Amino acid sequence: MIFLEKCKAKVLARDTLSPSEARSLYDEPLEPLCHAANDIRQVLCGNAFDLCAIINAKSGRCSEDCKYCAQSVHYHTVCQEYPFLASEQIVHQARRLAEQGVLRYSLVTSGRTLNHGELEEVCQAVQAIKKSVPIRVCGSFGLLVKEQCSQLLAAGLERIHNNLETSERNFPNVCTTHGYHDKILTIQAAQGAGMEVCSGGIFGMGESVEDRIDLAFSLKKLGVRSVPMNLLNPVKGTPYETIVPLESEEFRRIVAVYRFLLPDAWLRLAGGRGLLKDKGRACFRSGANAAITGDMLTTAGISVETDKRMLEELGFEVNGFHE
Repeated sequence: MIFLEKCKAKVLARDTLSPSEARSLYDEPLEPLCHAANDIRQVLCGNAFDLCAIINAKSGRCSEDCKYCAQSVHYHTVCQEYPFLASEQIVHQARRLAEQGVLRYSLVTSGRTLNHGELEEVCQAVQAIKKSVPIRVCGSFGLLVKEQCSQLLAAGLERIHNNLETSERNFPNVCTTHGYHDKILTIQAAQGAGMEVCSGGIFGMGESVEDRIDLAFSLKKLGVRSVPMNLLNPVKGTPYETIVPLESEEFRRIVAVYRFLLPDAWLRLAGGRGLLKDKGRACFRSGANAAITGDMLTTAGISVETDKRMLEELGFEVNGFHE
């Protein structure tokens, strides 16, 4: 307990924990750890909560071999396949979500990157949203270069999402068709173009505690402030289909330690939250302060109404943007 309080005081003094301190912190008793993480969240972030939603704007037939993904052509999964959706459909969903109080709306496309035609379609859809819907627009489009990011920014896209997924050391066990450095280059390209970045990982893929901690330090080094925290939801037909999902207590522990390591970030519960019996309530008391609401890419999610009711009960204010 003395060590835990020292770590908390260090973080609140805006000092950074060392990797060895983070590893020791991970082994602290769960409830005091989560309580301390929530204290840090309240002091440094207040009760603001950032609620976003995504749309699977282009689905299936992805050339990459990410072992968790239902959309990869390398695996035999049940997954819808369709090209980039019509702008009208994308705008309609954005309007519906904005009316429900969602703050951000992210367009997500399958595939390694966007070709020229797809980039034009994305830009047109973003422009259409910005003309008529009061919602912030983000995008997840695989590996991008600075010129593509600049074009997206000019169209009105504010944030690029690109998960690092795990540590650099463990990444080759997750994907072999592109590398960790490719992802970092995309993040840096977006930042170089003047865009915000959203990047996090998936937990429960067989990674070590050290991998989880290393990922947090990588995100910190890159200056990432929006961090999706996904719980692996094993998909039948993928190499990870037989993995047993992490227990909720273990996921809470990860969230709490991430609050110590990324004290002023938006820690965003994302994919797999529906696997938790409490839909993430305990994690929101352990340092998390953001979430993706509604359906995920290929799995069902939690309704906006259900999420907003829970967040109100927990004392959060869905208004985001403390940065």
